Amino acid sequence: MSDTLALLDVVALLTDVPERGLVRGQVGTIVECRAAGVFEVEFSDDQGRAYALLPLRAAQLLRLYHQPVQAA
Repeated sequence: MSDTLALLDVVALLTDVPERGLVRGQVGTIVECRAAGVFEVEFSDDQGRAYALLPLRAAQLLRLYHQPVQAA
């Protein structure tokens, strides 16, 4: 298992981003890998409509898993 974030990973916010109306725990998808450790993340509603798109640092994100992962 790699802790490295990558394109199309599903992530959750670890910190609030009040200037964008986002709170800790909101779920988004990495849609672009920018500079080292910086990712463009899209946040969408249940109907798939994007409501926020912004660059975030890896330290602000938690990668989510939707299937069993074997621990190292």
